[in-house]
Amino acid sequence: MGIQDMIEGKKQWRAHVARVKALPPDYRIVYQEMQKYFFKVGPIDLTDGTLLSGLVDFFEEGAAAGKGVLQLIGDDVAAFCDDLIKDSRTYAELYLESVSREAGAGGRS
Repeated sequence: MGIQDMIEGKKQWRAHVARVKALPPDYRIVYQEMQKYFFKVGPIDLTDGTLLSGLVDFFEEGAAAGKGVLQLIGDDVAAFCDDLIKDSRTYAELYLESVSREAGAGGRS
């Protein structure tokens, strides 16, 4: 990754954060909790930007339609998050696989 890529990535992230800040307060709070959850669970494709930006798109549409955030996603935010990433591999899974491989190889590197 070159310096130009890093600069462009930072610009995109700032634009993303500005969109989140423009959401109504209830949407913003739920988005921030979902973002924390995704960072903790660690879906591998989180860094490609489509999951979080797609979520902001979804929230912007819901807010424009006058719906409350829980009307869109339901009362169980964690279940909604899990459903979004159910087909995604996580860093935790990669770690467990690497530990299993090492254990299977007798712990030799």
